[in-house]
Amino acid sequence: MPHPPRATALPAPACPRARGGRTAYIAVVSSRTVTGRESPEFARALEALHGARLRPEIRLTEVPAPQRIAPHAVALTADVADPRDPDDDLASGRFVLLHDPSAPEPWGGQWRAVTFARAELEPELATDPLLGEVGWSWLVDALATRGVKYVAEAGTVTRVVSQGFAGLADRPASVEMEVRASWTPLGAEVGAHLLAWADLLCTIAGLPPLPEGVVALPGPRR
Repeated sequence: MPHPPRATALPAPACPRARGGRTAYIAVVSSRTVTGRESPEFARALEALHGARLRPEIRLTEVPAPQRIAPHAVALTADVADPRDPDDDLASGRFVLLHDPSAPEPWGGQWRAVTFARAELEPELATDPLLGEVGWSWLVDALATRGVKYVAEAGTVTRVVSQGFAGLADRPASVEMEVRASWTPLGAEVGAHLLAWADLLCTIAGLPPLPEGVVALPGPRR
């Protein structure tokens, strides 16, 4: 179960670990679906999202933001493409950043990141009793790598196993991992929280962490 809200100060690494890969381009985040654009704090947060540099396998898209959860919101989806086949997605997810100057009590602050990440894993992991703990640790590690501060973290890790029968009996079993998580960012560096979520996506997609400036060679299919 998630811990009670507490301040979590995670040390920044000596140099950015490239779980999110090399910094290849600046993700473009439009403001056309953003609510509450009159907020200076939220405008600065959008600028931070504009400056987030993601590895080239990640395709980031803005989608309509929630309208009733908070006065200010922006929503992004991402697909992680296979480096060997850009038409094949290895993982997908959604990142929503909410801002409420009234600092709702459950949040423990004025900001809230609400995220989702999903990817297909090896079938033998379907019965792994530690899969949930591992999935959650990937998120915690991603946040720690980016050196961000946050409170009130909560979430679930779900495995979805699909097995064919009768006319589909020859179809191999498949297992998907879904990580749903939310937390309250502290400070103004919300772009780093987007990067941490992108790191999680790449981890569950099976992409190896890369030193900055290094390009991965195609490997065997997972």
